[in-house]
Amino acid sequence: QVQLVESGGGSVYNGDSLRLSCAASGLPLNNHYMAWFRQAPGKQRELVASMRWSGGFTYYLGSVRGRFTISSDYAKNAVYLQMNSLKPEDTAVYYCAARESTAARYNFWGQGTQVTVSS
Repeated sequence: QVQLVESGGGSVYNGDSLRLSCAASGLPLNNHYMAWFRQAPGKQRELVASMRWSGGFTYYLGSVRGRFTISSDYAKNAVYLQMNSLKPEDTAVYYCAARESTAARYNFWGQGTQVTVSS
């Protein structure tokens, strides 16, 4: 089992930056993909960014590409989401997630952290 704990959310203004952190524990992540999802009120959860823990693959949702960056720290077993030039439409609960490389869906989830961007 992989345990994920997010931190770093908060309330900011249009154009500001935030960095979300996800601390992972429980299993080695060598064969995992890590991701950040978000869910805004009344909307479906959407994949914002993902990466292969061992490197060589990243994905970004079109609306965040160029503004958000997913990264990892192997020594700390952590994943980050650097969010720059935040917009009100980025307001959502952000979730860290993990899956084994052979799994079809993300099956390990953090509790979520709220990001609110005001205009």
